[in-house]
Amino acid sequence: MIRAEKIYKSFGSLQVLKGIDLQVQKGEIVSIVGPSGAGKTTLLMIMGTLEKADSGKVIIDGHELHTLGEKKLAAFRNQNIGFVFQFHQLLPEFTALENVMIPALIGRARHADAEKRAEELLRLMGLMERAEHKPAELSGGEKQRVAVARALINDPLVVFADEPSGSLDSDNKDELHRLFFELRDKLDQTFIIVTHDEQLASITDRTIHMLDGEIVTPGERLSK
Repeated sequence: MIRAEKIYKSFGSLQVLKGIDLQVQKGEIVSIVGPSGAGKTTLLMIMGTLEKADSGKVIIDGHELHTLGEKKLAAFRNQNIGFVFQFHQLLPEFTALENVMIPALIGRARHADAEKRAEELLRLMGLMERAEHKPAELSGGEKQRVAVARALINDPLVVFADEPSGSLDSDNKDELHRLFFELRDKLDQTFIIVTHDEQLASITDRTIHMLDGEIVTPGERLSK
């Protein structure tokens, strides 16, 4: 369903990714772990089309993304890829409901349809009573759940999450982690999650270990 093949990426003289091969199936929750500087976030950004590889290819649902021009790539990203970041990235001047609706409206959905779907997602997140609140009026956990709802508004093929619980306290972390599994069970949603959280990594379907721009086995991590 999602394949990365021979992904290389350098920034100047620093080679960040060294021929990454990775495959994720629909409905999987996969974590990517490793020390800072291992290349985890760079890989996530390339797979999510927010960064370009120097060479190699990413294939999502049969679409070879490197063959798409900028406009088609932006449209594909909007319709098929969701993102959740460590800091919620909600727009402060808009309500929770409006923030969730934004990707659907960018994708030219009818306003009424976008609003209905956003309300369904906020209800699923247990946040319907907070729909008219702006981000400054929400707790950290609530903001992150709004961000998850926004990532899901266009029914994406995959959600990429970069340290999604990194800014949360332990109770909100646990709640967010449970939410990912509930969404997989209810929506058959695929998640690829970069995390330093060992507890989250331990409960995902599969954990990818990275070190110095390569995927390694846990044993190799110790020997390098």
